[in-house]
Amino acid sequence: MKAFRGQPSIYDQNNADAKRAELEIRGLSLHFGGVMALGGIHLAVRTGELFAVIGPNGAGKTSLLNCITGFYRPQEGRILFNGREITHFPPHELVRAGIGRTFQNIELFPGMTVLSNLFLARHTHCRYGLGPACLFLPSVRREEMRHRRILEEIIDFLEIQSVRNKPVGSLPYGMMKRVELGRALALEPALLVLDEPFAGMNLEEKEDMVRFLLQMNRDWRQTMILVEHDMSIVMSIAQRIAVLNFGEKLTEGTPDEIIRHPEVIKAYLGDEDTV
Repeated sequence: MKAFRGQPSIYDQNNADAKRAELEIRGLSLHFGGVMALGGIHLAVRTGELFAVIGPNGAGKTSLLNCITGFYRPQEGRILFNGREITHFPPHELVRAGIGRTFQNIELFPGMTVLSNLFLARHTHCRYGLGPACLFLPSVRREEMRHRRILEEIIDFLEIQSVRNKPVGSLPYGMMKRVELGRALALEPALLVLDEPFAGMNLEEKEDMVRFLLQMNRDWRQTMILVEHDMSIVMSIAQRIAVLNFGEKLTEGTPDEIIRHPEVIKAYLGDEDTV
């Protein structure tokens, strides 16, 4: 299939409303007992942007993603998505609102095939109930065909045709990361949240993942928030970057601005005079 390579796609409906992904974080604070995980974070992500969040270990990056995707509930602050407050939405409602996610630790079903794992993500788009499904009515068959076409496009795009019928648990780690990305794409998210998508990959696998993310951003205007420790990748693909340290935002800007910022240098190297 060529649909994910610049030609019209079932997945890409060219719907401006469906693609809109304006995220705004206002004064977000999160505490675990007496420990501050996030303190007064302000961020804004624009539609079509590849936005990265970086920082040393323990800076609060994953805590921020967990707040955005409903796994943590902040004590203070607000999160708005397309002008709608979603601060205390549970994860399943955030998926319906258009937010999809991959995880730092792979959260696939290892005993199921690649195709079955992808199909699981389509449940939020099912419009039929139990009765019509049991009878397998024509309307159900038509909808199942639509789901299948979308998944075929994702399989083609991520180049996982050869493993589609294999159990996920039998795949190399880098391929499992690719399947997890595919499952997130099967949700048709307006905003895709990526928690260390390159972790544990070798160089070739990282190059493939970079290619996929850049193509998604360029061809579909896929909005993404990326948390990643590999600074060479972040600096080469992100359009804007926010830097966290000890739960607070140090600065925000373009890669060129970030790499020269004295507070960022100090946070990573300990002393700006060493650079």
